[in-house]
Amino acid sequence: MSTPRPVTVRVPAKVNVQLAVGAARPDGFHDLANVFLAVSLYDEVTATPASELTVTCEGPDADKVPLDRTNLAARAAELLAARHDISPDVHLHIAKDIPVAGGMAGGSADGAGALLACDALWGLGSTRDELLEICAELGSDVPFSLIGGAALGTGRGEKLTALPVGGTFHWVFAVADGGLSTPTVFGEFDRLTEGVEIPEPAASPDLLDALRTGDTAALAGALANDLQAAALSLRPSLAATLAAGTEAGALAALVSGSGPTTAFLVKDVEAGRAVAAALTASGTCRTARVATSPAPGATALPT
Repeated sequence: MSTPRPVTVRVPAKVNVQLAVGAARPDGFHDLANVFLAVSLYDEVTATPASELTVTCEGPDADKVPLDRTNLAARAAELLAARHDISPDVHLHIAKDIPVAGGMAGGSADGAGALLACDALWGLGSTRDELLEICAELGSDVPFSLIGGAALGTGRGEKLTALPVGGTFHWVFAVADGGLSTPTVFGEFDRLTEGVEIPEPAASPDLLDALRTGDTAALAGALANDLQAAALSLRPSLAATLAAGTEAGALAALVSGSGPTTAFLVKDVEAGRAVAAALTASGTCRTARVATSPAPGATALPT
C-alpha cells in the first residue's frame, strides 16, 4: 500500500469590519454580531504521514507559535481522528504569514487548514457541515477560516451566515510588537462596561449594504469594533498607529478584532502602498502589510 502524498492547504487571515459585543454570558462567552472578511494574507498547513502527531512552524514570529497539543492545528487533527476512531499520526508543518496573536485569526486559520489537510490525507471525505462542526469545537473564529469570503457570525461567532460582497476592498495592516490575548481583551471589555447596559449585538444594515454594493467609502463610515476601547486600554500605543495611518490617507482605521494589529481601509492599491510606507516610517508599528478582500477560505493546493 503506497504512502499518501502530503497535502498542503492555504488558509486566509480575517478582519472584523464590525464586531458588536454583548454582555458576558453565564458560560463566560459573549454573544456577538461579528462581520468577518477574509483577507489575502495566508498561512499554509502541510499534513504529511508520520508515526505520531508533531507540529513544526516557520515564518515571521514562528518562535511564538506553540508546537504542543495546545496548537489549534494539533487539536484539529486530534478531534478529526477521534471522530473516525483512528490515531492522529501526522506531521503538521505551518508556513506562517498571518501575524501571530494579532487579532487576525492566525491560530484559527491553522486549525481550519489542518482539519482540511488531515481529512484529505486520511481519505475521510468529511462533508463541509461535519468539518464546520469540528471547527466550532475548536474555537469561535475557526468556522470562518474554513469558509472565507464574508460572513456574519452570531452566537459566540461560530454560527455563520454568508454575506454577498460586490467588489474588492483594499487594506493595510500594521503589525504591532508583541501580541494581545483575546480572553484578556474581553476581560478588559467587561471591566470597562461594568454597570453599563449593553444592547443586544446586531449587524449594521449600512455596513451590510456597503459590502453588498462594494462601496468603499460607505464601508469606511460603518466600520466598528466594540473591543477597540479595551485593546487601547491595554495597549495605549496603538492610538499612535491608528493616527499615523489616518494621517497618511486611510479612509478609516480600527483595531483588528482583539488586536493588536490595526487595520486601515484604503481607496486602492496605490493608496495602500502609500499608507503602508508611511506607517513603516512612523515607527509606530513593526511592519505594515497590504492585502485585499474578500479572499477564499481554506483551499487545498495542487501537489
